[in-house]
Amino acid sequence: MDRTLLDKPIVLIGFMGTGKSTVCRLLAERLGWSWKDTDEEIERREGRSIPDIFAESGEPAFRAIETQVLADLLDTPKIVLATGGGAVLAEANRQAMLEKGYVVALKAEREQIVSRVRNDPNRPLLQGDVEGNVARLLAARQNAYDFAHLTVDTTRLSAEAVVERIAAARLEAAGNAP
Repeated sequence: MDRTLLDKPIVLIGFMGTGKSTVCRLLAERLGWSWKDTDEEIERREGRSIPDIFAESGEPAFRAIETQVLADLLDTPKIVLATGGGAVLAEANRQAMLEKGYVVALKAEREQIVSRVRNDPNRPLLQGDVEGNVARLLAARQNAYDFAHLTVDTTRLSAEAVVERIAAARLEAAGNAP
């Protein structure tokens, strides 16, 4: 059994609206671990909202901050991390996640994503034509999450069911099947 896998951070990746933040909190609670949402941590460290960071400093500045926050949090044992949907765009982030964590990609059907994010003002990349922007970004990021150790489609699952799938797959990967 690979005990080191059982202590590694669990890193949730996926497009916005796939359930990363909700699953993060529930999974951490189930495991008795701490949790962090990288977007919330960025806002805390910067003292401003993500839409403000985008508006005032631009997406490249936001991505640089995101990379630093992710690197810092990946050094924390027994933590569940919910990453922003674009955190996987940087090769350095993907490598760090794979090296230091157990990476779980959450995905969902486009219609489900649109219904989940349609009225969220904190999504600067979706402002305006939400449906069109979701479709465009999903197409651009079509294979961006393929590097994960595990992929779970959240479209028709409760958050609790997603947590159970992740917990079981992690134990199985560590050689300690439930």
